[in-house]
Amino acid sequence: MDKATQRDIQANGITLHLTEMGRGPLVLLCHGWPELAYSWRHQLPALARAGYHVVAPDMRGYGGSSAPQSVEAYAITDLVGDMVALVAALGESRAAIVGHDWGANVAWHAALMRPDLFQAVVGLSVPHRPRHPGAAPMALLRAAGTDDFYWFHFNREGVPEAEFERDIASAMRRVLVYGSGDAPRGAALSLRVPPGQGFLDGCSDPAELPPWLSEADIEVFAAAFRKSGFRGAFNWYRNIDRNWVLTAPFQGATVRPPALFIAGTRDGVIASAVGRKHLEQLGESVPNLRDKVLIGGGGHWIQQERPAEVSAALLRFLAADYPA
Repeated sequence: MDKATQRDIQANGITLHLTEMGRGPLVLLCHGWPELAYSWRHQLPALARAGYHVVAPDMRGYGGSSAPQSVEAYAITDLVGDMVALVAALGESRAAIVGHDWGANVAWHAALMRPDLFQAVVGLSVPHRPRHPGAAPMALLRAAGTDDFYWFHFNREGVPEAEFERDIASAMRRVLVYGSGDAPRGAALSLRVPPGQGFLDGCSDPAELPPWLSEADIEVFAAAFRKSGFRGAFNWYRNIDRNWVLTAPFQGATVRPPALFIAGTRDGVIASAVGRKHLEQLGESVPNLRDKVLIGGGGHWIQQERPAEVSAALLRFLAADYPA
């Protein structure tokens, strides 16, 4: 079978750098924070072998894709718009969309806003969260007294950038190891940032990497962020409340296409009380949810940590609802 190829494509007024493989119905793979298309290196060949044209973009702000400076250029409507335009630029009129972490948020919203185009949707690690009718997400956190949640830290322009750019390889090792299912017990990445501290302060640079992650992998991520910096990646977080305003027309709407959810049982996103609630209620806002696949011992970087299980779950779902 052909190897993965890379190219740039113009879509939605920006350049998207793509990694792609295979021929057949289109499947888009949307990575999350702070990653790259490289995060899907194991799924690309698995899906291509099964008869799909698999395309993994470096998302807006990341890697070889355009990284506008303006905070306002990273609204959910821009991010979904990139994927809509990408499908058209590839000459297609339909796609399955798969997203992890922030990419899951893009995938859920793409399926919510354009079910005619995105005919199957998979979210990894982050369940769809219906829009709260009364208040924006960060206002709700403040009201609950949780203004040390990491979103607030990431909203301080220049502060998290400086923290991560000080030693990019070390930052990537910490985030990937301590956010994974292989984090030592009691040493997982905290989603709370106490006043005066940084996001990475609670974890030291790991002495060794888990079997699924190599120093060569770390260097791929680090090299990309040395070129692009982290501003684009953090700008996604700086639109959280703005996204709430922009999605007002979709209040109460449900995600209609066939859907799948995949996560690791040691993922902090679904382990919290709020995360568990969103996971339990997922079927209410995603009525055609086919399954929730929870992979024992897996952490947040599930498609890298447990590639065979993730690829198998994707292929089962696609075979039934978006066949090659």
